[in-house]
Order: sequence, then C-alpha cells, then structure tokens
Amino acid sequence: MSHIICIANQKGGVGKTTTAINLSAALAVSEKRTLLVDCDPQGNATTGIGLDKSSIDKTLYHGLIGKAAAKSLVVDSEINFLKVIPSRVELIGFEIEMMFEPNRETALKNLLAPLVDSFEYIIIDSPPSLSLLTVNALTAADYMLIPLQCEFYALEGLGQLLQTVRRVKHSLNPNLKIAGILLTMFDKRTNLSQQVAEEAEKYFKNLVFKTIIYRNVRLGEAPSFGKPILLYDAVSTGAQNYFNLAKEIMGAQCKK
Repeated sequence: MSHIICIANQKGGVGKTTTAINLSAALAVSEKRTLLVDCDPQGNATTGIGLDKSSIDKTLYHGLIGKAAAKSLVVDSEINFLKVIPSRVELIGFEIEMMFEPNRETALKNLLAPLVDSFEYIIIDSPPSLSLLTVNALTAADYMLIPLQCEFYALEGLGQLLQTVRRVKHSLNPNLKIAGILLTMFDKRTNLSQQVAEEAEKYFKNLVFKTIIYRNVRLGEAPSFGKPILLYDAVSTGAQNYFNLAKEIMGAQCKK
C-alpha cells in the first residue's frame, strides 16, 4: 500500500518541483519503490528527472481523460527504484475538457488506484495554482507537503492554501493530512531566513519539518542537466538535505 504525498503551494518558485524530484530520488535511493507523478502542465519534473518530452508517447493527460491506463504511462528513470508518470503542456487541456464532468475532481485518484499496491511512495508534483489539477492532486493524496521559501511574503497566501485543503477534506478527501511544512531556500547569511523560520515554527509548531533545504548552487544547476541532485552531486548540501528529508518522512510514516 502506497503513501501518496502531494507537494503543493499555489505560489511559484518555492521549490515545489525541486522537492518532488529530489524527495522521490532520495526515497528511491533508499530502496523504496517510488513513483513520481508530474501533475503540472509545465512538465518541469519530467525534464528535471531526465526524460525527453518529445520522445514520450502518452502522458498523464491521456490517463486523466480516460485514453490510457495508468500502467501504460509509467516510465523508467535513471534510478532503479524510481518510476515516473510524465507530463507535457497538453495537460492544460484537462481543465477545459473535464469542466462539466461530474467526477472531475477524482480523475487522478481513480487513475492511480491500480498502482497503489506497486509502490511504497507516490509523490505528486502539483501546479503553482489552486486549479482543478491541484484539487485532483489533493484528492488523490494521503498527505500534503508544503514547501515554504524563506523569503519576504513567504507566509502570504498560505492561509488560502489551507482553506482549500479544508474544503477538499470536507467534500472530497476526509483522510487528507498535512505531512509538514518544508522550509526551502534558507540562506544562513541573512536574518530574513531565520525570521521566516521562526514565524513558521511559531504559527505551525510541530508541522514544520526538522529538515531545512538550504540555498545551494548545485541544487539549482541539477535540473538543467536532467538529474536529481543525488545523481548530479551526491556530496552537495542539497543532496544531504533531501536525503535527510526522506529519512524524516520514512521515520514519520513508520510511526503512523
């Protein structure tokens, strides 16, 4: 049975896709059967994990509109225990085509249902918006992980996201839990990062992960080479941060 974790924040540039890619890779390197689902039409998780979009026959879009079974969408990555359901820009069409469908919010949950016994972790990268795709990701998930960048206005908009979560719990997924808030882009040279971390811990207390993702040049370079940080530079700070996050998540799941 899988632990399905949705990486969500409607703000862009908070480290959502970076977290989806590198958490998935770290879990897989820990020999956990892991599936990364790219639920963002930008398809950055697809290219960031090293897949060529132009060579892919079918993507998540085809599964969500009922044109392909989930198993036919799963492709290999460079890491043995890591599989991927890729996406391209055509995924934008899902929101328009499914607008009047009665079960449009549960399309992803229904698609992934046949795969839950094949993977220990399913990581969903969602778009930087509170769209139908994000609602689908939250409806399909057991847990939501919220990346929070350590920058000005970081906490702004978080209330809106949590309100959406409450609505999803009330009407679509009563079992949805918050796995935690992950502080990203932490710069130890600035007071601002420390202030954001203190504010997050003040308001959200134990929901804040102990692991912090520090600003790291190698972490920023890795996606342009189509590699998770663990393959691009395994001894970098970014690699160690995400490996620690994976260990924290695996430890938390064992206690649940």
